[in-house]
Amino acid sequence: MVIKEKQMTNLEILKKTYNGTVEEKLNTLKTHLHPDAIWKEAAGFPYAGTYVGFEEVVTLFQHLAEDWIDYTLQVEDYVVDTNKIVAYGTYSGIYKKTNSYFKARVAHLFQFENQKIIRYEQFVDSQKVIQAMQ
Repeated sequence: MVIKEKQMTNLEILKKTYNGTVEEKLNTLKTHLHPDAIWKEAAGFPYAGTYVGFEEVVTLFQHLAEDWIDYTLQVEDYVVDTNKIVAYGTYSGIYKKTNSYFKARVAHLFQFENQKIIRYEQFVDSQKVIQAMQ
């Protein structure tokens, strides 16, 4: 008898990118990020821009790790609509150069196709982040 492994839902995939160790998060992202995925950080955000594919997204995460102490997202909830998911909550962290703490509201919009993230867009109160950097 062959037991077929249950496919994860898009929501389960997304939750795995937010939870676990850094290595677990990156492994999940590497597995479930489409090679040509478009990753957009909000205009006005210090790392604003469009990143394409896993390697560019990892570079973005490396900058966050280098520049901040405990840069985190506390997800409050998810809104799911077929192949689109919004995760919303609060960013927080301490900017290393100024030792300033911030909290900012944020929403992430993900679009999936065949259990792969094909598009991401960030919406954030960038002013709070910029203030911590000054």
